[in-house]
Amino acid sequence: MPELPTVAAFTDTYLPTVNGVTYTIRTWRERWERRGGRMDVVYPGSPTYDPDAGEHPTRGFDFPFYDGFRIGLPGIPDATEDVDVVHAHTPFLLGLSGRRLAGRVDAPLVASYHTPTAEYADYLADGRLSDTVERVALAYERWFLDGVDSVVVPSAPAREHLREVGVDAAVRIVPNGVDTEFFGPVDDAAFRDRYGLTGTLVGYTGRHGFEKDLGAILAAVDGLDPDLTVVFGGDGPARETLERRAAEVDADVRFLGFLEREELPAFYSSLSAFLFPSPVETQGLVALEANACGTPVVGVDAGALAETVVEGVTGYRFERGDVEGFRESIRRTLRESVDLRESCLEKRESTSVEHAVDRLAEVYDEVL
Repeated sequence: MPELPTVAAFTDTYLPTVNGVTYTIRTWRERWERRGGRMDVVYPGSPTYDPDAGEHPTRGFDFPFYDGFRIGLPGIPDATEDVDVVHAHTPFLLGLSGRRLAGRVDAPLVASYHTPTAEYADYLADGRLSDTVERVALAYERWFLDGVDSVVVPSAPAREHLREVGVDAAVRIVPNGVDTEFFGPVDDAAFRDRYGLTGTLVGYTGRHGFEKDLGAILAAVDGLDPDLTVVFGGDGPARETLERRAAEVDADVRFLGFLEREELPAFYSSLSAFLFPSPVETQGLVALEANACGTPVVGVDAGALAETVVEGVTGYRFERGDVEGFRESIRRTLRESVDLRESCLEKRESTSVEHAVDRLAEVYDEVL
């Protein structure tokens, strides 16, 4: 096996923050090192996380308008000066540090497109000012991405979005991948007992962000089935609003709060359908995790979920804003849950992180 290039990954999102970006970077790093390579990570430090070897914290601060997101201050650790490839997972200050390092050591620069920068506009301003912030964010995003050697996106819809907003750089699809060694069907009895859950469950876990349109779940289950229980795992700025709305709908709705990673396979396995109305996903990793556990997904026909959710195979889709369509997709998924479960499990290996890292290695080879 040829020697793998040494990589320095710069990111604003890393442990102890728990989300799809963190898990993707962490899993890619573990698999890269398992193959004999080295992938250092530069990230905003936190007093609640002790870095492992090869993890280099810099100073950072909490983003005041987006709970749980941190901005790293510029920094280039000495240990990263001997890298072959720089991989920026953020366009912000640490991404600029990665760009500076790439220029300093004459290494190619790869950038991952995880979240549209313009999505943060609504957290910074309202109304007409929000439109201005979004235009500035898009212009900055184009400038940053057009200055790299290759852009990595997790799905074809994400690539099409970049083309639509005017990004001219080379764009390669590298799915985030699912850790199929970890995510798979398990006995959910202990999980149900721990949270007092019985009967047929549907639900969602992940960040409770306003941009994810989670209120659509409550509208869809209102009066749908008295024997159905809706469970929300996770936390975020939209949780209080969701809890207030949940008290007004005709449905049994439970909020479990933050779930440890070790609980997630049992959470997914306990569901008959994973409900995912978020229109802003670049891939929707939690949907693939659910599928890997045998759970079909009812997802919005927008963004990456238009590709991630395969109709009649891994779940069903509905049009954004179509409450009755959402309800009918839930009904259909529950009716076909046995067959959908089997087809989800048949696709497990095709979505594994091993395939993702194979593709990542190809991108690094291309830019070198």
